[in-house]
This record gives sequence, C-alpha cells and structure tokens, in this order.
Amino acid sequence: MLRLPISDGSLQAYKPRPPRVWKTGGPFNRIALAAAHVVADPRADVDPWMKSAIDWDATIQYRRHLWSLGLGVAEAMDTSQRGMGLGWKDALQLISLSLDAARDLPGAIIFSGAGTDHLAPGPAVRIDDVIEAYEEQIAAIERLDGRIILMASRALAAAARSPDDYAKVYGRILKQVREPVIIHWLGDMFDPALKGYWGHADTAKAMDVCLSILADHADRIDGIKISLLDKEKEISMRRRLPAGIRMYTGDDFNYPELIAGSGQEHSDALLGIFDAIAPAASSALAALQRGDHAEYESILAPTIPLSRHIFKAPTQFYKTGIVFMAYLNSHQPNFTMVGGQESARSAVHLSQIFRLADEAGLLNDPDIAAARMKAVLNVHGIDC
Repeated sequence: MLRLPISDGSLQAYKPRPPRVWKTGGPFNRIALAAAHVVADPRADVDPWMKSAIDWDATIQYRRHLWSLGLGVAEAMDTSQRGMGLGWKDALQLISLSLDAARDLPGAIIFSGAGTDHLAPGPAVRIDDVIEAYEEQIAAIERLDGRIILMASRALAAAARSPDDYAKVYGRILKQVREPVIIHWLGDMFDPALKGYWGHADTAKAMDVCLSILADHADRIDGIKISLLDKEKEISMRRRLPAGIRMYTGDDFNYPELIAGSGQEHSDALLGIFDAIAPAASSALAALQRGDHAEYESILAPTIPLSRHIFKAPTQFYKTGIVFMAYLNSHQPNFTMVGGQESARSAVHLSQIFRLADEAGLLNDPDIAAARMKAVLNVHGIDC
C-alpha cells in the first residue's frame, strides 16, 4: 500500500493491481513508430544543464525492447530530448548505435531525425544557412544508411519571412534525399519556438502551404507526421494528402481513433506515447490486424487518460513522464534525465502517472514499481 500525494497536498492510500499479461508482436496492418527516449547516466560527473551524459547500453537496450514488440523506432526525435538536452553530436552517435543494433534484428524499422539544431536561431541566420544545416545532418545520417525524418526547424521558423521561404528550403532539401522521407510538423504546444511554422499562425493557411509543398515533391515523401493534438485537423489534412503519402499521427490525445480510421482512411503512427505504452500498443495493433476492433479499443481506451496526463500543458515537458514510465517498469535503473528534466514535473504529477499506468495495466511488476515510486517521493520529502 502506498500513500500518494494529490493536488490538495494530502496523501491518498493506493494499492496497485496485479500485473497484466499482454499478447504482443506483429505483423501489423499499420506502420507504428515509437519515438524513443534516452537514458541518462547519473554516474557521469557533468553539469546536466550544460552537457548530456547518456547510458548508451540502456538506451539501445530499450530500442531492442520496442523492436521485440513489433514496433518501429523513430530515433533522435523530440522524445529523446532533441533540442532540450540532446545536441546534434550525441544525436548522431545515438542514430549510429541504433542503426547498428537494428541490423542485428531482421525486420526492425528505424527512421532518424534530421534537423538544424546545431544552428542556433538568430538575426544573422539566412535561409541558405538553414538549407546547409539540413544538408549536413541528412548527409551524416545517409552515410550510415539511415532513413530520414525531416524535423521542423527552429532556425527556419525564426529566419523565414514568408511561406515562400519554407517552399525554398523544403524544395532544395527534398530534391537531394536518397530515399523518401517523413516530414514532421510539430505544433508550438510541443515547441513554442515553432509558432507560425509554414509561414502562418493560422493553422488552416499553414496546412495549405504544407500540402502544396507535399504535392510538389510527392515522390520524395513517404509521409507526414503532424503533432497538433487536434484530430479534426489531422483528418482534414489526411483527406487532402497527395496519393501515396501516408499520414503518421502524432496526436497523443486521440491516437486510437485516428489509427483505427474509418472506411478506407486511417493514420499510421509516429508517437511519443508508444514509448510509454509499448506493450499495450503492440497488443492493440495485433488485435486490429485480426480485425478485432472491440479488443483494440478496450486495450487502448485506458491508455488515453495516461497519455493526456503525460502530455498535458506545458506539453514540451512530456518527456519527463515518458522516462518516469521506463523507470517504474525497470527499463532503466534511475529516474534522471539529460538536461535535468526530471525536475520538470511535480511529485503530484508523477503520482498520477503511477495511478493511471496501473489502471491501464502498464506496470510490469507493481511491487517493484511501487518501491520505485516510494523512492522518488522520499527524495521529494514525502513520507509515503
């Protein structure tokens, strides 16, 4: 029995449920990529706000775990704290190690994020500088035989003066890529520096610009991931996509409905929450493959409150909840994060993650998870 803090400051008794056994593994009739987190190394003598220290073995082992469940990996994305503790040098090493690990596992899917995060936004940055930054990262990943996710660029958002600047940058880059890429449209709720992306603060106008770019370069694009946390906007854009371009949902609030789809329409998945709910995601996708929609919905429905809590505003701090889930489930020995981001959420917030994960059947060993929850609360000065 635990005593967990709640919003009024009091402690509430809580007893975890018995563990759930999941039936996991593919094949799936949806492409399902989990944006994977990194495991920090708490033994390194570094200042976390200034320099990242990564436990590479534990980080790669978690990718192996995701692949074993039939999920693909979206590497070095915002879930890995790209731009919030993980710099380009470490991101490239992460991509290299992950690609090496994937080669040992036939059928393992991996796409890797290429962006411009080594180029600091500023008044002196030109559009050509943004293009060169993208080219540098894409070339480095392609030398490793990696597939590309073209990440949104803070430098481009700061430097662009019109939608034409976006068309110029994406046009130049897409003409050069070796294989079709996934475009990533990340909303400003995930990264405030991306406000007004595609040259418009109005989402409908921004979508028109994005769709125009997709249509002009359709043969170079595998799909687009949009992370706007608005299912109607995703459905609207999905219906307007050029033939052959996939929609990858990045909606961590409404993913079950969007992945299931309706009629001939559906979204594939590139989701941060799949890192945290991987066994449930795998089991649900297997049910969808069998045509068992009732089972699919019954598995994922309890994960929605957990996901909405992890991704609640300020949404950019969702990574703390993702890493906390991995810690509770013994996928890593510590609850520390690069950039010191373990401090980004309160003890009350973390306690609610514990409750909601338990209710969704996502605590591998409730006794171990409870002991780890207690240790974290004790560090916060809460005697539970």
